[in-house]
Amino acid sequence: MSGAHTSVPVAARVRRLEERLIGAGVVTQEQLDASLAAMLQGASPVNGARIAARAWSDGGFRQRLLADANAALPEVGLSMAGGIQEQRLKVVENTATTHHVLVCTLCSCYPVGLLGPSPSWYKSEAYRSRVVREPRAVLAEFGLELPNDTAITVWDSSAESRYMVLPRRPGGTAGWSEPELAALVTREGLIGTAAV
Repeated sequence: MSGAHTSVPVAARVRRLEERLIGAGVVTQEQLDASLAAMLQGASPVNGARIAARAWSDGGFRQRLLADANAALPEVGLSMAGGIQEQRLKVVENTATTHHVLVCTLCSCYPVGLLGPSPSWYKSEAYRSRVVREPRAVLAEFGLELPNDTAITVWDSSAESRYMVLPRRPGGTAGWSEPELAALVTREGLIGTAAV
């Protein structure tokens, strides 16, 4: 990407790229619209919550999800396909000693199909720049105060790779069904700006 375009808003740059692809005959406007519609159909944080609940309930699924999320997703009827190319998904698990948080420092890349449309704060320049430099302070602003000895890892999404946080299972939920567990999970928990 040339430096001349760095100040142009992302949406305008994307539209220019779309126009060039259409002009070159690589893709049609109808194909782009169909890809977007397919990607957004059923896109909801409920999908990510179902994945977390299954991982909490089924240790084998959890291991497969952490090892190769793309291969595990069909077990819950989901996939990362649906655009021009399949995106790689990596699920990162919060533990007692490590907390993960997601960002896309360049724009707002995000697993829309699993988490629904991204929140406006995720796209903001303030979040994108600050969470990398001072993640503990940013998380505190979201109301998530982590112990000083908890390591925080920031995962930076890209056009090819997306991430999802597997929150820690809340205590006192032994014996809960997957739908009951899924109801506890928030989109913010799947991004890492909340505990669950």
